[in-house]
Amino acid sequence: MQKYQGLIVSDPKIMMGKPVIAGTRIAVELILEKLAAGETIEQILEAHPRLTREAIRAALAFAADALRSDVVYPINEAAK
Repeated sequence: MQKYQGLIVSDPKIMMGKPVIAGTRIAVELILEKLAAGETIEQILEAHPRLTREAIRAALAFAADALRSDVVYPINEAAK
C-alpha cells in the first residue's frame, strides 16, 4: 500500500483535480514549492494549521512516486 493512501486525493471538483491533502484545498504542488523555496516543515505547519507532518511526508512520497513513473527526456543544450 502507498504511504499516502487516504492522505492525498484528487477530485476534478477540487483545485481542478490537482492532488491535494485530503479534507483541504492544499495542493501537493504548494507544499513542494514551499519546501523548494527554503521554508521549513515547521513554517509550513504554522502557515497551514490543518496540515500535519504526516501529510507533508505523504505529499513528498506522492511526488516521488509520480516522478518515478514519468519518462524524462534530457535536453541537450549544445545541440542548438
